[in-house]
Amino acid sequence: MRENRKKEEAEGQELVEKVVNVNRVGKVVKGGRKFGFSSLVVVGDGGGKVGYGIGKANAVPESIKKALQSAKKNMVDVLIVDTTIPFEIIGRYDAARIMLKPASKGTGVIAGSAVRAVLEAVGIQNALTKCLGSNNPTNVVRATIEGLRNISEIYELSKKRHG
Repeated sequence: MRENRKKEEAEGQELVEKVVNVNRVGKVVKGGRKFGFSSLVVVGDGGGKVGYGIGKANAVPESIKKALQSAKKNMVDVLIVDTTIPFEIIGRYDAARIMLKPASKGTGVIAGSAVRAVLEAVGIQNALTKCLGSNNPTNVVRATIEGLRNISEIYELSKKRHG
């Protein structure tokens, strides 16, 4: 986590913006190497909505700005019970697998930097997590969001079945 900012949105809601990763990428051209930057950003409202975005540009601030725009477009709803998640789940994306477990109040977020960014942005204050596979930040963020999204889907399905 390189940067943590809160910004006012046009609708008046405050979004939590976290820069998870900034990566310098190089391309070999006729005159030498040309460097660019790729940024991974997580955005959440602290109340159950979260999104991630990837931006690429020749300068870091530009790539972060592009990533923020992308993250705001791709926000999803997440189910939060009190300050944690309702049950244990494993989120999967490519080779990254993230185990998310509910925790009692006062535990805090026990997680690596990429997972922590997502959980804090969405508003989860107590959770236990473990990366079970790849620890590539992009895939870890995607797996975490996938797991959180699946919680909502499973919970809704359970409510339909059990009345």
